[in-house]
Amino acid sequence: MRHRIAVVGSGPAGLTFARVLHRHGHPVAVLERDPAPDARPPGGTLDLHEGLGQRALDKAGLLTEFQALSRPEGQAMRILDADGTVLRDWRPRPNDRANPEIDRGQLRDLLLGPLDVQWGRGVTQVVPGTRDGAVVHFADGRQEAFDLVVGADGAWSRVRPAVSPVTPHYTGVTFVETSLDDVDTRHPGLARLIGDGSVAAYGVNRALVAQRNSGGHVKVYAQFRAPLDWHTHLDLADAEAVRASLLAVFDGWAAPVLDLLRHGTAFVHRPLYVLPVSHTWTHVPGVTLLGDAAHLMPPLGAGANLAMLEGAELAESIATGRGDLDEAVRAFEEQMWARAGRWAELTAAGLERLVSPDPAEALALFDQVQPS
Repeated sequence: MRHRIAVVGSGPAGLTFARVLHRHGHPVAVLERDPAPDARPPGGTLDLHEGLGQRALDKAGLLTEFQALSRPEGQAMRILDADGTVLRDWRPRPNDRANPEIDRGQLRDLLLGPLDVQWGRGVTQVVPGTRDGAVVHFADGRQEAFDLVVGADGAWSRVRPAVSPVTPHYTGVTFVETSLDDVDTRHPGLARLIGDGSVAAYGVNRALVAQRNSGGHVKVYAQFRAPLDWHTHLDLADAEAVRASLLAVFDGWAAPVLDLLRHGTAFVHRPLYVLPVSHTWTHVPGVTLLGDAAHLMPPLGAGANLAMLEGAELAESIATGRGDLDEAVRAFEEQMWARAGRWAELTAAGLERLVSPDPAEALALFDQVQPS
């Protein structure tokens, strides 16, 4: 029996789910509010872990293609203090593919492949059926019924209210993102500072992190503890005003580190929100969640990896299982909650240590998780 299945959201979770179903010959409707795949910047780079994101790509039959696109050298990590002193300079060994990097846009295009995404289909609400299935309500007033609706639509999911009343809460930590283009030619000093992968400098309740993407593009993240309304005196569209404010936040730091902000282009405010560490819900037939929609956590390398593996596992359960669709979803949710809960605890504790009153906490955390 072919169930009518929809996934809301074309991020890593939704596309992995759809791609694995497609590999098994099972149709799926991918519903995405963006009008086209390039309607928004795709974001920065992701490190895909061997046992998580790479495992998901293997289930989708895409691991070899991923390996050709990914950047193993991007695993390199350099840690500085606020004075610019190099405290750690870790580089991967040859053929180390534990956590290679890939640009989000490249990953999206890889996953899209033959999928037929319904672009410009904004979902406003999902209403579970009285016995099974669910009805999707669209922004244009239309409705469509499915046997299963999978919410992979991120932090502010429109699907989540069908199963849970919980909404994300602010962590107290804000990121402000900026970028450097053609860094090797235009900013060779910063290129050397960043190296092949990432560089991070830690101070009291604040950090500056720069991460290479492909093509000489670098994402820079100013991270600090602040009230959610810290920027009310600023026009966030005024790049020079935001730059001046950030330079004040990091006043006294080494000039080469501050150059990451001085040479940045536009600035984007990204306050960090999370869902409760042990977010679960009473099972609702016809609806479930993946990734950030289910377990939004700090961006410390786990979220996209978990989301992709969840999408692959749920798709496999549906495509290969001989049992009831609802039973497969129930079993998946139990497994997802247990694993995501463990990662949510780890990432919540990690954020406390990375943006900490004691910068030594960040260095100690790095030493715990980085191979010797």
